[in-house]
Amino acid sequence: MKRQAASIILLALAVLTVVAQDAPWQPAPVTLRTPWGERVTPDNAWREYPRPQFVRERWQNLNGLWDYAITARTAPAPTRFDGKILVPYAVESSLSGVGKSLLPDQRLWYRRAMNIPTEWKGERILLNFGAVDYEAVLFINGAVAGSHQGGFDPFTIDITPWLRDGANELLIGVTDPTDSGEQPRGKQQLKPSGIWYTPVSGIWQTVWIEPVPTTLHLAELRLTPDVDAGGLNVIALTNEAINDETWAVRITAAASGQTIASTILRINRQGFLKIPNARLWSPSDPFLYDLKAELVRVKNPWPAPPDPAKPNNPPRLRFGATERQLFAQAVVEGAPVESITSYFGMRKISIGPGPVAGQPALLLNGQPIFQHGPLDQGWWPDGLHTPPSDEAMSWEIGWLRQAGFNMLRKHIKVEPARYYYHCDRLGMLVWQDMPSGFNKALRNSGSDEGEPLRLSTSREQHELELRRMLGRLHNSPSIVVWVVFNEGWGQYESKAMAQWVKAIDGSRVVNADSGWLDMNVGEVFDLHTYQPTPLEPKPSRDRAIVLGEYGGVGWPVTDHLWNPAMRNWGYQTYQNQDDYLKALRHKVEALVPMKQRLGISAAVYTQTTDVEGEVNGLMTYDRKFVKVDPRLMREMNAPLTGNR
Repeated sequence: MKRQAASIILLALAVLTVVAQDAPWQPAPVTLRTPWGERVTPDNAWREYPRPQFVRERWQNLNGLWDYAITARTAPAPTRFDGKILVPYAVESSLSGVGKSLLPDQRLWYRRAMNIPTEWKGERILLNFGAVDYEAVLFINGAVAGSHQGGFDPFTIDITPWLRDGANELLIGVTDPTDSGEQPRGKQQLKPSGIWYTPVSGIWQTVWIEPVPTTLHLAELRLTPDVDAGGLNVIALTNEAINDETWAVRITAAASGQTIASTILRINRQGFLKIPNARLWSPSDPFLYDLKAELVRVKNPWPAPPDPAKPNNPPRLRFGATERQLFAQAVVEGAPVESITSYFGMRKISIGPGPVAGQPALLLNGQPIFQHGPLDQGWWPDGLHTPPSDEAMSWEIGWLRQAGFNMLRKHIKVEPARYYYHCDRLGMLVWQDMPSGFNKALRNSGSDEGEPLRLSTSREQHELELRRMLGRLHNSPSIVVWVVFNEGWGQYESKAMAQWVKAIDGSRVVNADSGWLDMNVGEVFDLHTYQPTPLEPKPSRDRAIVLGEYGGVGWPVTDHLWNPAMRNWGYQTYQNQDDYLKALRHKVEALVPMKQRLGISAAVYTQTTDVEGEVNGLMTYDRKFVKVDPRLMREMNAPLTGNR
């Protein structure tokens, strides 16, 4: 009887497993949903091409339902899976359909079948990930095809050698230490509370494949506007360096559908594209030029090599103006091997004389501009790190622009590439934070005398991911400030780090330490002040002065709370709209005399939305209740930004 009962139980469990795997997808239970999250289905989840500044015409989206399983970290790859997960939403999120935590001693597995279009046969196939948090190992048809560490980085793996005709099995194993490690993680915490939020693990941005030529293909465009020189610096890099002087890239810029400039440069070199009468990008006129990059073969533009038997042959002058001028006049032979489309904006961000004598200011295109915007955490109740849709991102940025804000500070998170595209086209200036990661026992405060030390391995991973962020986001004209450290979270060697970032990207302003422990480095002095009346930063002769965080006016709105039973807080909390708006207006209006008398350049209001237990947003966490009418907010902003 015991043996028969055990068999019945096992059979019932097997039936339940099959039913669970075959059950239609639905979101995991959650207290709040956004309007966009309510419309998400496996068929419409993130269908847009995910990389607007490096677009290939042919591609295949792999978002949708995958098999998933959670095992012990040390367990082998599973043969049975727990159910379905909707990619690209993190496993902890409601929209994934799972809503389960991934612990540091566990591994999250993804599996799906993948067919390569027959018309791509004979080409190389690239598998792209927008982001996977944190460490991913990729198996194709049972073989290890690649791996990646870094929770905010896009990455690409050439999977061609492991493919076969027909269906291919794609298997990914993911681990995530969250705050048990020192890796960059932003505001994720295994036990969320206060300003620390629900963790995000696994795939949380779009996954897609695309074909490229078998010989050589374009891998990167690096676009840097030079307003003073009247043009665009262009670096075009291929997947490998080859010593063949007949490979080149033709760069063409267009405005409103009309070609305005074109040049040819040797692959893996820098060129310059003169932009006549450049229309400068700004919040009031966020004009974007179209760009096309074509990989082509050219007739070798170098003169015939001199007779090696003759002495004193002049050397070929490569990697400079001589080679650039030769290739600019090169003759293209045949059709392009491949073509990439992109865009750029002509703008200049710098530090210079401002309206108050002796106080340097932030300048845009050579003119002082007061930058006012929210601290933007980028969290969603149904998608966590992943916005429920592209439309949701666009709506939120657009709302902020309607409210008269001209800037936002993207707070210790890197967004999907399309987010920055929307900022570019809508004219939203962006301060981009490096996501923080640190050993909690070494967290420093503003009263410390110095900075903590970090293990070399910890520093190396932080700097690797920082370098990736600087590279991946370089082309976005909306990004005007890099924020290296925030409030001592992982802060170390600020002087060296600020100088390093500036050396890598001299086209933007570097804010070394936002809040707390200022080490008198970087180009900005950044004060955080959450007092009912904001404190004033001290003047500086060599740095712009800003309020990197202020505000925090709270209002818990009934029926729009993440968890009504928890402490729902703001830095000052009010219980009705009248008191909330009065406190909000008081804080914003306090900036006006600081701008006029002190010459402060910017202020960052906390924050765009409520987030979990924080209720100091301009709207609720589900984006369904706006606490301040955008027209009223625009009126408050007018003395600061001129509503640009």
